[in-house]
Amino acid sequence: MLDLDETLVHSSFKPIDNPDIVLPVEIEGSICKIFILIRPGVTQFLRKMQKYFELVIYTASLSKYADPLVNQLDPDNFCAYRLFREHCTLVNNAFVKDLTRLGRKMKDVIIVDNSPVAYMFQPENALPILSWYDNMED
Repeated sequence: MLDLDETLVHSSFKPIDNPDIVLPVEIEGSICKIFILIRPGVTQFLRKMQKYFELVIYTASLSKYADPLVNQLDPDNFCAYRLFREHCTLVNNAFVKDLTRLGRKMKDVIIVDNSPVAYMFQPENALPILSWYDNMED
């Protein structure tokens, strides 16, 4: 499983120089532009890893933002399955990703995520990653 925000991409409502994607999203009746940078190497990573693993996006973001973003980020559908905020559990105002929701044997599941709170139910299944914002040398 792969987290989206601050793991594979960084998104901002503020315009940024040279965004990789500008995503229009409807929020409370208005169309807002979200400016997105893709972490260096993401496309190559997805292409390589899909040969060996079932790739799943599991994000605490809303599907109306994350689904069209993943469509652009992964046009070849290397990520076969997607879980969004509605698949998370709210604990003390934080969205926790319950890895059992995927319906796979837990011994076969790993989540790559920058937020320890997100995988607090199954920390033994986590591969923590540093948050990424805009370091193009990453």
